[in-house]
Amino acid sequence: MAAAVSLTARDIHLSFGKSAVLRGVDLDVAAGSSTVVIGPSGSGKSTLLRTLNRLYEPDRGDILLDGRSVLGDNPDQLRQRIGMVFQHFQLFPHRSVLDNVTLAPRRLKKLSAEEARELGLAQLDRVGLRHKAEVRPATLSGGQQQRVAIARALAMAPQIMFFDEATSALDPELVKGVLELIADLAADGMTMVVVTHEMGFARSTADTVVFMDHGRVVETGPPDQLFESAETERLRRFLAQVL
Repeated sequence: MAAAVSLTARDIHLSFGKSAVLRGVDLDVAAGSSTVVIGPSGSGKSTLLRTLNRLYEPDRGDILLDGRSVLGDNPDQLRQRIGMVFQHFQLFPHRSVLDNVTLAPRRLKKLSAEEARELGLAQLDRVGLRHKAEVRPATLSGGQQQRVAIARALAMAPQIMFFDEATSALDPELVKGVLELIADLAADGMTMVVVTHEMGFARSTADTVVFMDHGRVVETGPPDQLFESAETERLRRFLAQVL
């Protein structure tokens, strides 16, 4: 695993046309820690992740890895440092599971076919799917496809992992296994930012929970503090609806 890095966002603003989506977001993620972002739909959580890895460019503010601004970096090189797992798996249906995992390391890191295969099998082993290496994604369950997507991200040896609603497209009985895999990565010391509606996961796995609403960070702190003694009426109302 690559050396963990810290992530800092300062005063991040983003608008789509006249619609302000992020309104001065600050975020501090210590190296090797897990931050879980919660909040109602439309609060800007997923947009924040996409802005932090520069799928969207912020209108204002700064993004720093280990204290150094990355806004001037080549976005493709930045994304090699930040692994991202989306709600929808986005696997290549015409390629085998192993090919899906090894494609980026071969193309971007110029690994040989043998090196890539060894790496890919190791990552599939890590997510419990080595025995599915040669099948097509369509033969897998949704939970297994999401595990392949996680293995694919890990194969690039990222310094940070982003998970954007990684279980919300899954049937309820498949959610637990994927959340346990993400929790295992957190326990291994991977720096991660997780956007999720799974409050039990936030409470058990996060070092820090961030509550967003209307494009702003309303409250942030350790899970026990936010869940047991919320300071703002807005967070109390949100928790009353979801717990």
